[in-house]
Amino acid sequence: MNNMTPATSETSAALDAALVGFVGRTLLPRTRAQDPVNLPMIRHWVEAMGDTNPIHTDEGAALATGRSGLVAPATMAQAWTMRGYAAHRRRIAGDLPADSEEQRLTTLLASVGYTAIVATDSEFEFVRELVVGDHLSVEEVIESISAEKVTALGTGRFLRTVRTYTNQDGEVVARQRWTTLRFRPKVREPELAPRPRPALNEDNAWWFDAAREHRLLVQRCADCGTLRHPPGPCCPHCQSFTWDTVEASGRGTVYSYTVAHHPRHPAFDYPLLIGVIALEEGTRLIANILVDAAGAEPDAVGDYVHVDAPVALEWLDLDDELTLPAFRVVTEEKH
Repeated sequence: MNNMTPATSETSAALDAALVGFVGRTLLPRTRAQDPVNLPMIRHWVEAMGDTNPIHTDEGAALATGRSGLVAPATMAQAWTMRGYAAHRRRIAGDLPADSEEQRLTTLLASVGYTAIVATDSEFEFVRELVVGDHLSVEEVIESISAEKVTALGTGRFLRTVRTYTNQDGEVVARQRWTTLRFRPKVREPELAPRPRPALNEDNAWWFDAAREHRLLVQRCADCGTLRHPPGPCCPHCQSFTWDTVEASGRGTVYSYTVAHHPRHPAFDYPLLIGVIALEEGTRLIANILVDAAGAEPDAVGDYVHVDAPVALEWLDLDDELTLPAFRVVTEEKH
């Protein structure tokens, strides 16, 4: 099914035609490497790659194989002609000659949202070994540009080029078919990180167990009847160690609240309201106050909550192991 509008279809057809025109063009004119093939760089490479073949670093071993001297690892062909970090950063930033094919192509792709790039494939053909002293050049030609494809990274097109590597005498030493995906990045909603875990012990684990069952329990002294929260082993009023619980109705009022500004934690939605809730049973607890104002400025929170505002319990099932109580202001419409 073609679900594109006519205008989108026309735009896509024009883009296809423009991209076809790039096939066969030189993306990178012949460019000489900054340095010739040299032993210090070979040493760095083989150490990083774990390549122990002595023909790369031991001239005697290389001569014993019938070679004229040390040879570079074949896969270093691309490394000799890399632009360097500063030039690479300029290229990413689009600081290219305005009349270059690469700039024209980059501008065209960016005009339809293909602003991201990732390498997807590299195929090498090695014609001859590189010896110390060779000075390479590289030229890159566009071989093909695919139709629009939908990928896990986003919608885009595969650009395939052929890089031809030659030495100081103009002899071809290697060819590389290089494929990149130029794509429109997907817009992903940020995922919340897991909530920080409570510090569980013998005195409070029962409270979190009840919360997972959506029961808001309040600890009560079995001797004097005083309610207490957070849970503890001893009654602060009569010092008794015996206790039971009552189940709260979930109704109460805002005793006080604060808006957390900084530092932001990826496990929480913002604006982040933390309230002291006075339960109608006669005790208080600290919990999040929920507002229908995602992304609102903290200064505007007063439009949603105030001291003495009536609140009702809601449960936050954060994951399989953690459920926490939260409260939402009860508006007149909900009465």
